[in-house]
Amino acid sequence: MKTLPRRRFLQMTASLASLLAVRGWAADAEWKPIFDGKTLEGWKETKFGGGGEVAVKDGVLTLAAGNDLTGVNFTGALPKMNYELMLEAQRTEGGDFFCGLTFPYGEACCTFVVGGWGGSLVGLSSINGDDASENETTKFKKFEKGHWYKIRVRVTPAKIEAWIDDEQMLDVATKDKKIGMRAGEIEMSKPCGIATFRTHAAVREIKLRPLGETK
Repeated sequence: MKTLPRRRFLQMTASLASLLAVRGWAADAEWKPIFDGKTLEGWKETKFGGGGEVAVKDGVLTLAAGNDLTGVNFTGALPKMNYELMLEAQRTEGGDFFCGLTFPYGEACCTFVVGGWGGSLVGLSSINGDDASENETTKFKKFEKGHWYKIRVRVTPAKIEAWIDDEQMLDVATKDKKIGMRAGEIEMSKPCGIATFRTHAAVREIKLRPLGETK
């Protein structure tokens, strides 16, 4: 099979990029760290009643077990659509969710629950008023204490998707569905936050990137 000369290949790549831009598309942006691993700059402790201690050390954000919730809110600028959030999290002690990642979906917000309802439930709260334990996204996964899990959420007009490591856990078509928050204290995580429930957790490598669709 013939291979294109490098110069010709680069010209074709540039032409394709220009065409995509004209059609309202651009290459996905690079991942941008939104946690410096040294301080809570860009974040603030969520004022849950009975929250555990929040600390940063050696590149890791620790959320001590609360009674019931412990968490932090992102205070920086965040898109409402066409973006991805990624982080690594682990449960160090406790038996409930070690990552409740709340994020915007247009004018609404919702939470990707990892390890809830006894330690293994994964899902999205909420869809049409039903939380992660009772809607189409309900799944169960075994989580090992002390193991880092890579968690990624992708937000587009048509879908909310999420992965844990390389396993896709959410693939929610959002047309004609009401996306929202579970009622209660977790709503304090809006518009973007990370929370735990009666569980000690560690979080690191929190990143954000806009997606390629510019319309």
